[in-house]
Amino acid sequence: MGLSLLAFLLVIAICVVSHELGHLLAARTSGVQVHEFAFGMGPVLFSSKKEGMVWSIRTVPIGGFVRLAGMGEEQGEEEVLPGRSFLERSPWARLMILAGGSVSNIVLAILFTAILLWGHGVLDLGSTRIGEVMEGYPAEKIGLLPGDTIKEISGSRIEDWGMLSSTIREIAAEGPIMLTFERNGVVHVLEVNIPLDPGHKVPLLGIRPSMTKYPFPRAVAGSLGYIWDFSIVIVKGIWTWAMGRGQVDITGPVGIASMAGEAARDGFWTFLAFLSMINLHLGILNLLPFPALDGGRILLVMGEIVTGKKLPPRLENLVHMAGFILLILLLIFVTWKDLARLLLPGR
Repeated sequence: MGLSLLAFLLVIAICVVSHELGHLLAARTSGVQVHEFAFGMGPVLFSSKKEGMVWSIRTVPIGGFVRLAGMGEEQGEEEVLPGRSFLERSPWARLMILAGGSVSNIVLAILFTAILLWGHGVLDLGSTRIGEVMEGYPAEKIGLLPGDTIKEISGSRIEDWGMLSSTIREIAAEGPIMLTFERNGVVHVLEVNIPLDPGHKVPLLGIRPSMTKYPFPRAVAGSLGYIWDFSIVIVKGIWTWAMGRGQVDITGPVGIASMAGEAARDGFWTFLAFLSMINLHLGILNLLPFPALDGGRILLVMGEIVTGKKLPPRLENLVHMAGFILLILLLIFVTWKDLARLLLPGR
């Protein structure tokens, strides 16, 4: 429980601070006055004013915000400097500011994934080189070792790990197979019987693929590919759910805390991969065209670009307030489901 809480707070801190820093940097680049940068919600625990901006930490460590001049009512003795209001910026500048948070999260996801590919590596599914031999399985009993490369199975040439797995599933049930592998340049042939694994109900030889590490420049390029592919999967999942053609398992703070704890227990690299995926999800979800989200505000600015007309500020605030209330209700519902799932498993 303690580890899950600490891991959750670390994940939230990294994701939220990154998101809000993206907004802050974009606002300052555009010349917009920033009143406050806050981590957390609710009453202020700590605050410090530097260079005309308040930096604050609040009581509830979920979420955060950057308070820009012109976006809502100014507080206390705050004044908006001439020409420094968010609303006085061009539509394109406002788009950049609104998208800055999500861009920051996605860039961080790319960076974390690149570090993962460089420092830890990924499973090399494009080859048949063995990375690990599992204890108690047929591979160990016949003497296979890490570094061996599978060449053929019962006369069928094997090109990659997917072909290796599918071929074993297809022919192992018929009886013993002939396994051809290479070790230190020498080709060996062994007969092996692969029974059904009681847990997985499929024949398992008991080997895992090797890991491949990339030089950092190639890791960055590979990371871009991975993040693009994952983004497509996320967007397709959201679209399928929105069209009523599928279900999405929405997880709230309690569920994320549980997953963060599991990732932390699995080790640094698993936790880094989890951080990458949470940042990617946060970046994409915030771009959804829903009131109160950055995407909802972006949609209104795009409408202004197309029509040349700006929505009255009072009406826009009401739209976003309605969206915010709906998001809070959704958060309460999802948190209730997460608690029920953890406290009443199977129900």
